[in-house]
Amino acid sequence: MKVKNQIILALDVEDKDEAYKILDQTTPYLNTIKIGYPITLALGPQIIQQIKDDYNVQIIADFKVADIDATNEKIVNTTLNWGADSIIVHGFTGDDSVLAAKNMAEKNNKEIFLLTEMSHPGADRFLKPVAEEIAQMGVDMGIKNYVAPATKTDRLAKIREIVGDEAFIISPGVGVQGGKIQDTLKYADAAIIGRSIYNSDNPQQTLEDLINMI
Repeated sequence: MKVKNQIILALDVEDKDEAYKILDQTTPYLNTIKIGYPITLALGPQIIQQIKDDYNVQIIADFKVADIDATNEKIVNTTLNWGADSIIVHGFTGDDSVLAAKNMAEKNNKEIFLLTEMSHPGADRFLKPVAEEIAQMGVDMGIKNYVAPATKTDRLAKIREIVGDEAFIISPGVGVQGGKIQDTLKYADAAIIGRSIYNSDNPQQTLEDLINMI
């Protein structure tokens, strides 16, 4: 996946007019949008294909898939058939669940991103202790795409060390959560940025300012 300007917009709004206003201002600079539950549940999964068609962007479905193998297969297959180019999958459920998601994505000629560790403080309690093991599991399974936190650059650096330079890491937490884009992109291939952009009075100017920091 090639991410223009190394920034992915996390479009976690729930109103279509608002979403399209933000996309009008940002997609001249971006080619990758992360869509999660807020907009998908509010507007229906058809919004994935609509945004792809209207803005010619790549869509990462941030559904943090975390179920048994058979259910993961169905979630991944359905999501990708709605137009997503890739889907984020939790690693803590283990190799059988992750493998089911990976195999289904490959069957659709698409990809998964393996979530190793999250950006919020609460992740330190349960995810941090196993994040490195999740990353190594991904390497052993041949997974090439990962999610690791921008808010904890020491952890991000460690995940990069485990998955290697050839892996593709996207990193949430820049902006409102405290992550710095310059520090993040020392280790990640792209920064995921949401509220700093979509809650801005001028999303275009905010995005331009972020790009100038790189």
